[in-house]
Amino acid sequence: MNETSVKTYCRAIAIFLILTMVGGWFGEIQIPSIFKTGDAATTADQLRLNETLFRIGFAAYLVEAFGDIVLAWLFYVLLKPVHRDLALLSAFFGLVSMTLFAVTQMFYFAAPMFLRESGYLAAFTLEQREGFAGIFLSLYGFLATLSMLYYGTAWIIRGWLTFKSTYLPRFLGVIMIVAGLGFAAKTITYVLVPAASSRLLLAPMFLNAVVLVIWMLAKGVDQDKWKRAVAGRSRTDPGPAPIP
Repeated sequence: MNETSVKTYCRAIAIFLILTMVGGWFGEIQIPSIFKTGDAATTADQLRLNETLFRIGFAAYLVEAFGDIVLAWLFYVLLKPVHRDLALLSAFFGLVSMTLFAVTQMFYFAAPMFLRESGYLAAFTLEQREGFAGIFLSLYGFLATLSMLYYGTAWIIRGWLTFKSTYLPRFLGVIMIVAGLGFAAKTITYVLVPAASSRLLLAPMFLNAVVLVIWMLAKGVDQDKWKRAVAGRSRTDPGPAPIP
């Protein structure tokens, strides 16, 4: 990878981090909070009145999911000169976390379906269908936290590789690790000690994203150290065996 391309990768990381932050804020927090009323009838009314907003929220999530997939690949490319296998492992954890969260989003997107009095749903009363819609939204909120362990683990590995690299500053690695530990702790406490599972554990990830965006746009990697790391990796990795 030449100097121009590695700068492009760094800028791409910043751009897709912005997309995931904005998409995540709208698709996971801001818009879903409108529909989490705690009352089935009120929730159903909100879904009927704000169907377009509901769909915009899901579209924002799709932007976030798309960004997470690309970021898993970009970080693998950027960090594989440090340790290719660990960089690949971080990509796997990132993809698994996104996939698990996508499953929970299916519950969210399916909720308004129960408000339609058509087909087999006509066999249920209005109150029952409103209850089903509320249950599906609750399942989304209840299950989404479980994927954070894998998301956090991906960032912990990325942070360690960043810390060990010579071409990125160590403080970035520390911030990544702290942010990843917060997400992992959110899942662990949610399962074992629900009362201790505070949303404050997720706050370091916002700082991590902001600092990374600024650094990748303003500085990127140290070009000379990047070249030495890539050259050193090439000498120690003979590549795949030739096909007979």
